[in-house]
Amino acid sequence: MTISLNQVSKRYQSHWILKGIDYTFEAGMQYAILGANGSGKSTLLRAVAGMQDINKGKIDYTLNGKPVKPEHVYRHISYCAPGMDLVEELTLEEFLKFHFSFKAIRKGYGIDSMIDEMGLQQAAGKFIHEFSSGMKQRVKLAQAFFSDTPVLLLDEPCSNLDLAGVEMYLQWLRDHTAGRLVIVASNDEREYDGISRLLQVTDYK
Repeated sequence: MTISLNQVSKRYQSHWILKGIDYTFEAGMQYAILGANGSGKSTLLRAVAGMQDINKGKIDYTLNGKPVKPEHVYRHISYCAPGMDLVEELTLEEFLKFHFSFKAIRKGYGIDSMIDEMGLQQAAGKFIHEFSSGMKQRVKLAQAFFSDTPVLLLDEPCSNLDLAGVEMYLQWLRDHTAGRLVIVASNDEREYDGISRLLQVTDYK
């Protein structure tokens, strides 16, 4: 999927947090949206995901040369952010089965192999509300990385992760992104290691 931003602008009350962004995210490429806390990185990522309204401009989506209607964009996008909710009343196994009843799982993977990749084999039958913040972040990343979608949007993906979790994330970034459009919103260089296409939101104020 290719995502084109045309004069995209967003304001909160009278303050323009983003203004006049013209940029194209090409299918199969990796990008990082950079900026300090509060600069509009997450806002832009949510707008790209179709989760945040914009005040001016337009976002166009194209898949295999054909336009995608905004109301259908969610089918093609996987999203992960620190503030997103998990269904904490479910066990890890139950949550993954629930999530992947709505989105296809990447070829070659099942619930058990995904849990192995997360390193959470001992927690498979535990309720998610019992998990640490780092364990929950691994689950959030997994539901995004292992969904069979052409677009992967990651907002501060290493939030709450220990060193082993960061290494897991970087390995997944290498192993599970071929052919996908990946956009990482970050102010932490570890999170976009090896990504050279950078969009600085402070250029659009």
